Amino acid sequence: MKSLTAISTFAAFLVLGCSAQTAQVPPADAVVSEQATFKVELVTDGLRYPWGMAFLPDGAMLVTERPGTLRLVSSNGVLAPAPIGGTPDVFAKGQGGLLDVAIDPAFSQTNLVYLSYAGVDEDGRSSTRVARGRLLDGNLQDLEVIFRSNSASSGGVHWGSRLGFDPSGHLYVTAGDRGNQDQAQSLSRHAGSVIRINPDGSVPDDNPFVGDSQALPEIYSYGHRNPQGLAVHPETGRIWTQEHGPQGGDEVNLIDAAVNYGWPEITWGVNYGGRPINGGLREQDGMAQPVHFWDPSIAPSGMTFYDGDAFPAWQGDLFVGALKYQLITRLEMEGDEIVAEERLLEGELGRVRDVRTGPDGLLYILTDDSNGGLYRLSPAG
Repeated sequence: MKSLTAISTFAAFLVLGCSAQTAQVPPADAVVSEQATFKVELVTDGLRYPWGMAFLPDGAMLVTERPGTLRLVSSNGVLAPAPIGGTPDVFAKGQGGLLDVAIDPAFSQTNLVYLSYAGVDEDGRSSTRVARGRLLDGNLQDLEVIFRSNSASSGGVHWGSRLGFDPSGHLYVTAGDRGNQDQAQSLSRHAGSVIRINPDGSVPDDNPFVGDSQALPEIYSYGHRNPQGLAVHPETGRIWTQEHGPQGGDEVNLIDAAVNYGWPEITWGVNYGGRPINGGLREQDGMAQPVHFWDPSIAPSGMTFYDGDAFPAWQGDLFVGALKYQLITRLEMEGDEIVAEERLLEGELGRVRDVRTGPDGLLYILTDDSNGGLYRLSPAG
């Protein structure tokens, strides 16, 4: 493991009456934040535009590379030289490619791995897809597509593509609007929605639009722009997402069944260049408001609720990576409300693509670069 160059050093002296006491001085490579002192370590580099990560039961990690490869990092931080075989063909252009990865809740019995990606059709158009296969002997075997968005496009933006399982074993998939805003308000299109399916791709009987002839039964919520972050609350099991706004208006949303989250009818952002969207409406009856939004945009990425033991003061906080401002933001939670924000490591690591809580209680970070890095935050001092 390699330690990052010292980011900050602090020394203090407390004077009480006529006596002086030296305060505890953190190590030279420590970062002193509002609620924790930590160090940043590079676990491995050499990753090509990494996008998502998932931990295996033995502590090893699967990491997707957007150009189309799936990599294995061992529990001691060694990047396997050869990629895992059997991954799907991807549309690796623009924002597309091999995107998120998740393992089956019963992976120890099933060996199932789930991948979201931009899949290309015979006519050259592409759409958000999810495939699953069994990880055996360094390959994905019996790969099958379990979800295919009906919103194929020739464009290169807004796939969404985060994956997450709720406590009941349902799989959630975020789908971006593919650059066509109006699709997000249509229940006949998958674009701009959060999808809820069973692990085999079938539709749960209690999905909100089952039986509605005017709606796709996989849709759980709609009115989203480009949700590239998803996290399941470790205590409540509820689904949280973040999504990129246009110019301004990045959002954190608490996802509920059948709810319309407004895009593009309402937004806290504007079109690039400053022109209002839909007359500048920010609220409308029947459309949910975000729990939190950023203006100016931070270009949020992966997100995680911290539920480890290494940082007790961070318990229950929501951590979100950011591409534009190259940081991690810690959102302090009280119930379902965000009451404070702290920005960490701004400009220190590069574009943060994903952040996850590891089984060891540490925070893991992926940076979006041709020589991307996997980092971890651990207590210091």
